[in-house]
Amino acid sequence: MVEDQDSKDTTRMNQEEIEEITTLSKRGYQLLKENLINGAEEYFKTILEKYPTNNYALVGLGDVERKRRNFRKALSFYNSCLNNYPNNNYAHFGAADCYKALNKLEEAISSWKHYLENDPNNVTVLSRIADSYRRLKNFPSSKQSYLQVLDIQPTNNYALIGLGYLHFDFHEFELALKYWEEMYTVDPDGVDIRVLTSIGNCHRKLKTFDNGLVFFKKALELDSLNFFALFGIADCYRGLLEYESSLVYWLKILENDPNNKIILTRTGDTYRVLKKYDMAEEYYRRALKINFDTYAILGLALLSKERGDYEEAIERIEKLLKNDPKNHRFYIEISKCYVELGKPEMALKTLKQFQSLGIFNIYISTMIDKLQES
Repeated sequence: MVEDQDSKDTTRMNQEEIEEITTLSKRGYQLLKENLINGAEEYFKTILEKYPTNNYALVGLGDVERKRRNFRKALSFYNSCLNNYPNNNYAHFGAADCYKALNKLEEAISSWKHYLENDPNNVTVLSRIADSYRRLKNFPSSKQSYLQVLDIQPTNNYALIGLGYLHFDFHEFELALKYWEEMYTVDPDGVDIRVLTSIGNCHRKLKTFDNGLVFFKKALELDSLNFFALFGIADCYRGLLEYESSLVYWLKILENDPNNKIILTRTGDTYRVLKKYDMAEEYYRRALKINFDTYAILGLALLSKERGDYEEAIERIEKLLKNDPKNHRFYIEISKCYVELGKPEMALKTLKQFQSLGIFNIYISTMIDKLQES
């Protein structure tokens, strides 16, 4: 550990005492590097017994407790150091890391900003500040910090990835794509698999499914079991209405994760669209054996509807309405069943029941207009 800017202890010590502290602290930090935590702790405690405010020992003990994941105890040591040495960057960095681990992101940002007062171009700290602002959904501050990193290191992958996630989180998919594609252009063969799946996800959100398939398949070449690549390919094929191809990849996911409720339901949906009703029912019921699942129950209701059992379909969906009374799709499906049963007045009543909630929905309004015209 480099000597702290503030040297209150050393100014009151003779050369022999300074050398003793230096030796003990070096041994302590070496043991920390080797992950021999208990041994390191003993050296730092030895220093504190003689010099209770020594910055090396206080930060060292903070690092010991941080490695033990005793973050609150670690903070007590870092803060004790900062009370005596407010410019100690090691203490600021350690404290920030503890605050982050405790999900106290505002405090973490404050500590990192203190750190930057002495090291303003530290891209690691700037990136951590940007990440924390992103988690706090503070878009402007997060973007500003990431861009500061790029001003210092224009090709910093961490900042480019972060900017991509930032724009993706705020549904700015084209801008997210810009940053991730920049990374891919620079190093198409060495780019991280997460970048490939992220580019694919942007295309999936933008409904440019053919382009999404290209990047998800590149990711699959790097890891044939990658969940995000398999999911992305399946969902892109679904978006292209190529359900047979979609089914292949849903089933591949289930080979490795047979109890994935979401994928079981998606598989059921695909079989239903392909009119393989018995297989669809099997997968919906497998999902429900794991736990309650709205979409699996809806899937079974839609199966009943497609099989012509409209009363059963209505009964199933009405049960879902009790837990989710504002879901417009439930009202639409119930109304469609009433229309098939030759009860347009009940269909209209159901749709107006949704409108009575004070929610405007274009699909509901359009369906009401059609029923009133007929």
